Amino acid sequence: MNTGEAIPERTLWNLSGNDALGFLQGLVSNDVRPLEGAPGIVWAALLTPQGKYLADFFIVRRPEGDLLIDIATPLAPATLNRLTLYRLRADARISPSTLHVRRGLGPAPQGALPDPRHPALGWRAYGDQAGSPPAIDWDAIRVEHVIPESGIELVPNESYILEHGFERLHGVDFRKGCYVGQEVTARMKHKTQLAKGLVRVVIDGSAPVGTPIHAGDRQAGVLFTQAGDRALAYLRFDRADGPMTAGTAKIRLDT
Repeated sequence: MNTGEAIPERTLWNLSGNDALGFLQGLVSNDVRPLEGAPGIVWAALLTPQGKYLADFFIVRRPEGDLLIDIATPLAPATLNRLTLYRLRADARISPSTLHVRRGLGPAPQGALPDPRHPALGWRAYGDQAGSPPAIDWDAIRVEHVIPESGIELVPNESYILEHGFERLHGVDFRKGCYVGQEVTARMKHKTQLAKGLVRVVIDGSAPVGTPIHAGDRQAGVLFTQAGDRALAYLRFDRADGPMTAGTAKIRLDT
């Protein structure tokens, strides 16, 4: 039986109270109302009023009926502080969960939910089992499908979610109404074309995450996760139409 792999560095919270989903609905980038009456999972971001990324997380309605928030552990303390600040008088409570999150590919165990970002990411399951040690090359999957990760490609107070694929990856809803950072995100949506973004590149050599990318003597972007001869890079598109370098590595757009 495929019980799934443990996911390092994840924090789970219980979400309870009559206003729990309504409270999140006015804060996050995605529509959480589908979770009102049925099991499901939504991926969403919390933004600054200026539209910059602060954190992303999954909001989960388990088949057992309880609500969870699944977030990267390094982002958890600051995110909890901000959610608590926004809560005001809403009947919404966030408390630690003792459950574990697992993920896997192929046949899913009972109660597992498909990762909402992309089918290639398989499923996520929440329960008492901790899961097996990681063995799947998840970074290679992310690079292949241009999927950003918290704390790597997604940088708090710096990244914009549309430049990092949140629309393609089902992490933002443009019909749900207002949320924090919505006005800036909507303006970016209605631009004719984004000037920067996360893309897959071909790389000859290697360089650490965060290495600046140059096109000639001009900085063109930043290198992130590498898997074999492919990598994710955040680039200025007007400087990315030719050969580039990241340290000693040679780079070009993957077409």
